[in-house]
This record gives sequence, structure tokens and C-alpha cells, in this order.
Amino acid sequence: MKIHFWGVRGSLPAPLTAERVQAKITAVLDRIQSTDLKNADTKRRFLERLPDWIFGTTGANTSCVSVSFPEEPNSLVVFDSGSGIRELGATIQVPHYHLFFSHFHWDHLMGFPFFGPAYNPHVHLDLYSPEVEVSAILSAQMIYPFFPTPMEAMGGIRSFHHLSGDVTIGPATISFKQVNHPGVAYAYRVDDGAHRFLYMTDIELSTDDFANTEENKKFFSNIDVAVIDSQYTLDEALLKAHWGHSSFGLVVDFADRWDIKQVILFHHDPMYSDEKLAQNLRSAELYRDLLNRKKMILNLAIEGMEIIL
Repeated sequence: MKIHFWGVRGSLPAPLTAERVQAKITAVLDRIQSTDLKNADTKRRFLERLPDWIFGTTGANTSCVSVSFPEEPNSLVVFDSGSGIRELGATIQVPHYHLFFSHFHWDHLMGFPFFGPAYNPHVHLDLYSPEVEVSAILSAQMIYPFFPTPMEAMGGIRSFHHLSGDVTIGPATISFKQVNHPGVAYAYRVDDGAHRFLYMTDIELSTDDFANTEENKKFFSNIDVAVIDSQYTLDEALLKAHWGHSSFGLVVDFADRWDIKQVILFHHDPMYSDEKLAQNLRSAELYRDLLNRKKMILNLAIEGMEIIL
């Protein structure tokens, strides 16, 4: 199972302006000492000591994550069609895509009209949701005055599936669970028999998610990698109660409760800089260590990142 991140933001962030680039350069200059400039070796060691956030960016696209299986080279499972799906379609061409929607807020739909493979008459696109009106919802964002081309112009073969239970794709069983988010949203669990992956964006964790119920144990236990909404700090989560997102600290608590091996902090706040996100990750790691769960792996979701299980 290979997991690839194409979009990681909650909504489109502020652009990478000259001021933000300048802030990265300033961060380098603030750290440099005259001894770091002596020769090539001291320069190299100085660069190696710089924090990772200086060298790149977490990414600006909205939610889109793909899962592939070596047994199924001609198909791809995709979760959500945020703006990141445009990059996916430009990078990976397979004859068959399985697209699952967590919910239909715009930041999870906005990339669909720009998904190139959907216009290819040789491509089959299966679309899945526990909601029944998927076709109407997708079509509604591609009509005047919102978009110049209707969904009917997409030449690919589209099939819509109303999920009422588990679905099998290649070696994997994909199940779903409704989660706490304004309107309605769903988490997905992927089990290929050897590993288990949880995609749970846009959730405001509550006591219900920690409860020792059979449903929770079946869905949340034995997870190898979990992608979880971690948009807020604790202060922000308290100020924005009922907005439908979680703090990274509560996500660590959740992962601790269900003994999740690796957690990917996801659905980043659109206004957070790369430095702020790195600070959040460090704070989450410190909290994890306080819980004496140092074996739990924590990472930020970064566009282009891949995890192979």
C-alpha cells in the first residue's frame, strides 16, 4: 500500500508572497555566525543544522490523498477532490480511478472540474459516498455562473456508488464511519489484509470518538497510519468550538487511546506559515513524550510526501 499526499490544506492559504520568502531568508541570516562561513565544510554543516521548514513549503492545495496497491497497477484509490487532485491527474494516468468523498464542502470539491483524466473517454471514474446525491452535487458546481463547462463535457466513463457498507477494491476492504463535522462527513478505513490506513479529515473529536464501543474498536483499532484533521492549537479549538476541526493535542490523545502507530497531522490552517506548522508538530511531539508514547510517529502532511506500508 502506497499513500501519496496531493493536497493538505483546509482551504487555500495566503500566497507565498515576497514577505514570506523574506521571512525564510531572515531566519537563515539570524542563525548564521562568522565561523559558519570559514570554508565549504562549515557552510555545509550550517545548512544541515537549519530546520526543514526553511527549505521548502508544506503545500497550498486542499485535501486530496491517494492510495495505490502493487496488485492493482491500473487503478488508483483517491480520497477527496480538493485542488490537489489537479496535480494528481497531471502526474498519474491510470485507466481506472476510485474517488471517495469525505463530504462536500467546497475545499474538498474544488479540484474536480480540473481533474484531467475525467475528460478522457478511455478512463473509468467510480465515485463513492454514503450520501445519495453525488452526481447532482458535482454537477451543481460546474454550471453557470460557477464554471464554463458542465460535467457532461467530461468524456470519461462515470459511475456513482451510494455506499451502504464496505466495498472491496483490489486487495483492500474500504469501510466508512460518520464523524462529527457541520453537516455530515465520513472517515474511511482501508485494510489490505497486511496494513490498515485511516483517512479522517474534517472531524471535531469528541468523547464519542474515545468511547469503548464495538463500532469504535472495529474502526479505530490496529491502524498503521492515520491521516487526521489537526487544524488548531488548543486555544483555537476552544475559541472555534463546533466549527468541525480538532487540535493537534487532542489528536495525540486520540492516537494514544487507540494505539495508532503513525499519525499524519492534516488539514492545515490556511493562514499557518511553514514555521508555525513546524512549531505545532514539535509541540505535538513534546505532548506525545509526556504521555510516554515515544514510539508513536508524528509527521506533518506535506504535498508530495509518500508513505509505503
